[in-house]
Amino acid sequence: MKERPSWDQYFMEITRLVASRSTCLRRQVGAVLVKDKHILATGYNGTPAGISHCEQTGCLREKLQVPSGERHELCRGLHAEQNAIIQAAKHGVDISTSTLYCTDSPCIICSKMLINAGIEQIIYLRGYPDQLSRDMLLEAGTLVRHFSVEAEGDAPK
Repeated sequence: MKERPSWDQYFMEITRLVASRSTCLRRQVGAVLVKDKHILATGYNGTPAGISHCEQTGCLREKLQVPSGERHELCRGLHAEQNAIIQAAKHGVDISTSTLYCTDSPCIICSKMLINAGIEQIIYLRGYPDQLSRDMLLEAGTLVRHFSVEAEGDAPK
């Protein structure tokens, strides 16, 4: 009989699926906010609703050769974490004390938003080059954990 995945594996797979909706040319990122094993909101990185996608306009960051982790304001898109927070707010969903599953660890801008939104834990798949983000999350007491397939956890039922 096939062993069931842990809850972390289950939600990380959903996060990867959400990332597949990304319209970013550089990096596809997905985010899922979860509380009590229930999905509250999802987000992926891309341009705001009704704005041309970078597939049509080109990537400004690529044109200017901006390194990853720098000059976030030089982008037409929103980050996955931002879109998840916005989706929750738009639909009146309380995300305080929730867990964020994300394909990438958050940047400093997203980290500040996640701290103020009351996110208690962040579980990410890939690292991101932003030491200030890690420092602020640590200072805020937000639990941050790199996802590992070997992670312990209850299986979904």
